[in-house]
Amino acid sequence: MLRSLVAAAAALLAVSASADEGMWTFDNVPQAAIQKKYHAALDKPWLDKLQRSITRLEGGCTGSFVSPDGLMLTNHHCSMSCLAELSSTTDNYVDNGFNASTRSAEKKCPTQIISVLVEMENVTAKVNGATAGLADAQANQARKQELSKLEAACTETSKKHRSGPLACESVTLYQGGQYYLYKYRRYDDVRMVFAPEHGIAAFGGDPDNFNFPRWSLDFTLMRAYDKGKPARTPNHLTWRVEGPQPGEATFVAGHPGSTSRLLTVEQLRFQRDVSVPSYIIRNTELRGRLIQWSKTGEEPARIASDYLQSVENSLKVYRGFQTALLDDTLFARKTSQERELRERVKADAKLAGTVGNAWTDAANAQDRYRQIYDRYLFLEAGAGFNSKQFGYARQLVRAAAERSKSNEQRLREYADSNLSKVSSGLLASTPLYPDFEQVTLSFSLDKLRETLGPDDAVVRKLLSTESPDSLAAKLVTESKLGDPAVRKALWEGGAAAIASSTDPMIVLARDIDAESRAVRKIYEDEVQAPVAAAQERIAKARFAVLGTNTYPDATFTLRLSDGAVEGWKEKGVQVEPYTKLSRLYERATGKEPFRLPQKWLDARDRLDANTPFCYVTTNDIVGGNSGSPLVDTQGRLVGLAFDGNIHSIAGSFWYDGDMNRSVAVHPAIIISALKDVYGATALADELLGKR
Repeated sequence: MLRSLVAAAAALLAVSASADEGMWTFDNVPQAAIQKKYHAALDKPWLDKLQRSITRLEGGCTGSFVSPDGLMLTNHHCSMSCLAELSSTTDNYVDNGFNASTRSAEKKCPTQIISVLVEMENVTAKVNGATAGLADAQANQARKQELSKLEAACTETSKKHRSGPLACESVTLYQGGQYYLYKYRRYDDVRMVFAPEHGIAAFGGDPDNFNFPRWSLDFTLMRAYDKGKPARTPNHLTWRVEGPQPGEATFVAGHPGSTSRLLTVEQLRFQRDVSVPSYIIRNTELRGRLIQWSKTGEEPARIASDYLQSVENSLKVYRGFQTALLDDTLFARKTSQERELRERVKADAKLAGTVGNAWTDAANAQDRYRQIYDRYLFLEAGAGFNSKQFGYARQLVRAAAERSKSNEQRLREYADSNLSKVSSGLLASTPLYPDFEQVTLSFSLDKLRETLGPDDAVVRKLLSTESPDSLAAKLVTESKLGDPAVRKALWEGGAAAIASSTDPMIVLARDIDAESRAVRKIYEDEVQAPVAAAQERIAKARFAVLGTNTYPDATFTLRLSDGAVEGWKEKGVQVEPYTKLSRLYERATGKEPFRLPQKWLDARDRLDANTPFCYVTTNDIVGGNSGSPLVDTQGRLVGLAFDGNIHSIAGSFWYDGDMNRSVAVHPAIIISALKDVYGATALADELLGKR
């Protein structure tokens, strides 16, 4: 009986070696299974070099070093915030592209930071020791304090590291089954080198997003600098311009943002019934307002373009989430998997005693979350105050209060390990557009009043004599937080400066801070704490059945995915894995979003129509993998991940090897574009190792 239950649970929960499923941490890559399937020896030197070539971009993307001089390849859509921040009314680098003819012309991205994972340290025993025997809420607090303590000690010790000081971040894996310290080398001087026009980088726009076939030249080149000079990056990827063949193995290394594959059924129900519908309804209306404002002129269209593209992309993702969660067959599979694991636990008295009522505790916490969700979302998560200036104000108000406490007693986002990132973004000189601020802030205030109701204490405090439009206009026009010098003075002035400030955004952040902290405490004590405790116990059950022969949910930390070049069948029709350049011109209509930039029209006769453009693979990726390199068995770059097909969106919850596909830019079209369209021969040569 016990043996059959173990077998059944393993069959339902284990990763299938034939399915290409899995986002594996670099210390737990299934080397034997990959060797058996793809005849690829991913030994430690292979993995170590690849690990040190991969970069993590603040903002939720991946990149890779592609030359010894700090040159980094990522997606165009990952660099749009930098391009937008560098743009002005006279220079629109998003629409028109950017090409630094010399290294001295490379422009620094105001807020970009990239990180390279250097080391990983398992600290599970230390964290578990700090929480042993404590009630859920106390354990949750003790866990955070211990992680802050470990991060601070790690950062101090790393000052003697051969690579220089490292940034240490705690990482939770297997829903609390393991805790690690990830140690990063950081670069805060990142410069724009090359970006194509938005029209070719996002050719097909929203209609083609999450679809295939594709013709999007979604790439950008940036460069990391160290002490004013191009960084030395000996661990960089070499290029294989001809790319992979059909059926050939490909490996994606990157930072998948978040998945929900290990969540309980009740947690998935919460997403299906509450959080996902809420997001779709709210942001669909926001998208409409942004589109309407964009139509008022060329400058509003430029200002809103980056934000609007992000909203449209996220909406398509969340609609995909909703479709997946409403799929009875797939939901039944998750229910069956959970039932099998629970039966396995019941069959083992010792394991049952350890796991206890974990699933019931997690379910009860979801019920409590339903009760406070709207208030938490609009106050603490900031959905009611969609404004860059308010974001500055909250950071300044919170930082002033938190920095006066010991490191272990602070809110986690203001721990010493995070302060440099907070201050870097807060003090950076970036453009702020008051008219756009009023659009987003007035909309969010409107939703705040609609959702919490006009009689809510916070709503009455803010809107008893104002409308959302009038309050937004007053706050935005009277605030001085758009000036980095003002923010710097408040940051350095600390609690005294914040207390005496009359800036209306600071006053707003102060006024709602108590209510926001109160609902945060309820969330942490009555939702987060019992869920964390339950998930740790469920993780022990999984380990009892599988050990670590499965992969943890994505956490925006470095992972490896194996797969191969392969199309799929869509409604009975075979979708071929490659597209070619010739079809790009056939699809061009001259109208957005299928309008080609003039440079591409002029270059048509110089280009080889048979050049491969994009292709698909079975690699298991999600958001955050954008900008990830695809490499072959020799570790050579053979593609650049930028999207998935529509079926891949369900990959947040489960992987379907028959339908899920990753979409990549082919290296041949990148080199051809640089040489034959943009005349950036020196850059192409640097990528090819010719200089």
